[in-house]
Amino acid sequence: MKDNHKTAATPKQLLDDLHALVAEAEKMLGGLPAEHPHDAVGTLRARFDVAQERLAEIYTGARKRVVDGAKYTDEAIRANPYQSAAIAAGVGLVIGLLVGRRSK
Repeated sequence: MKDNHKTAATPKQLLDDLHALVAEAEKMLGGLPAEHPHDAVGTLRARFDVAQERLAEIYTGARKRVVDGAKYTDEAIRANPYQSAAIAAGVGLVIGLLVGRRSK
């Protein structure tokens, strides 16, 4: 991993790190080094723990953004109920027209 103490990681970076970790684990399982197997397993475990922490941070951030977005949407709909209903009807009409054209 590039930087184990990095707090802001993109999902792409995390996936790359996890792929590297899995590749290394598969390589080690194919032929565990006879000299220090506990060191190798400890290193893998440490890398896994770091990846797990980063995944938890990404999940927490994404969940917070989704909840904040849902609250904002709820407030906007409650503040403008007629406009919201009109927009929903318009979107439904457009989707209905598109689906109707594909079924013909």
